[in-house]
Amino acid sequence: MKGFQIGEEIETTVVQISNDTVFIDLGLKSEGFVDKSEFLDKDGNITIKEGDKIKVYFVSSNRDELHFTTRLSADKAAAAGLEILENAYKSGLPVEGKVEGEIKGGFEVKLGAARAFCPYSQMGYKNRGEPSSYIGKNVSFIITEYKNEGKNIIVSNRKLLENEEAQKITSLSKELEVGKTFPATVVSLQSYGAFVDINGFQALLPISEISHERVSDVASVLSVGQKIEVKIIKAEWNDERPDRSKVSVSTKELEADPWDGVAERFPAGTKISGSVARVAPFGLFISIAKGIDGLVHISALSGVTANSNLKKMFKVGEAFDVVVDSVDEDEKRISLLPATSEKQDDDASEFLSKQKADDGDTYNPFAALLKK
Repeated sequence: MKGFQIGEEIETTVVQISNDTVFIDLGLKSEGFVDKSEFLDKDGNITIKEGDKIKVYFVSSNRDELHFTTRLSADKAAAAGLEILENAYKSGLPVEGKVEGEIKGGFEVKLGAARAFCPYSQMGYKNRGEPSSYIGKNVSFIITEYKNEGKNIIVSNRKLLENEEAQKITSLSKELEVGKTFPATVVSLQSYGAFVDINGFQALLPISEISHERVSDVASVLSVGQKIEVKIIKAEWNDERPDRSKVSVSTKELEADPWDGVAERFPAGTKISGSVARVAPFGLFISIAKGIDGLVHISALSGVTANSNLKKMFKVGEAFDVVVDSVDEDEKRISLLPATSEKQDDDASEFLSKQKADDGDTYNPFAALLKK
């Protein structure tokens, strides 16, 4: 039988999951097992399945059974004594300890029968709580220093959390590939977009990638806690600093492109009642359909010169009637010209109809003048 050192780390495969035990493959006649409770999430759901690769540490043996753990609990540390703590230090085995209280510069931590010191800077990571919030709680640590036969032990909770996040991100980098879609949850809103959670990783949804329609206020279309579907459009994984990895996503990519077939929908000469979407120094962008804006160049605006302040003359949202001048579907550009409104057209049509009825013929302004 292969001999294992207490605290020795191995990578193995899950072969069976029973009511309270996870059995692992050791390639031996003897069985290896881990307590199932170590793989349950906060809701009591199992987080692994048969065939998964896991890293575990040897704790003890009983006849032909070898006991492993993902981290050393306080009761296991107390039962094994200082030997396992020293091996935990050498192998990087996570250990659980009870935070007894605050002392100068940090916390006093009890690891089984031993006592350790955790500096303030090494307690917590991203969501660090107040010092008092840790007192009396069991917290997991990495032993960073072990001296004088266990009389001087220094531990770090931060280093453990950093390592766990690095492992999680490394695993996610194989899953979150560009082009794939995932369910996500909105966790925060910013002026430049929103951060969404994908399987525990926070990705950025830029404001320009929310919709084909122009979005000026993120809060008007998204809310914290909202469930959405996103597509990975960019991923930058940092192997040296996994916590600095960046992923960008899009919801716009999952929408139908409103520009598809736009030349057939809006051929040159088409008259449209739109609204001012944006005022630029060189002209007006007019919204003519959902997600489609066209440009009326400043040179086409009546009574306007190159020195005119268009923002004082036109307001976003106001009605503006246009005629399609040209369409470039490939470049997603539409050139527009100002047009008379539908009301003006209706009034003119009504006027001409009345004149025709009075004269029995098409209205002639010169004939009408002679009648006066």
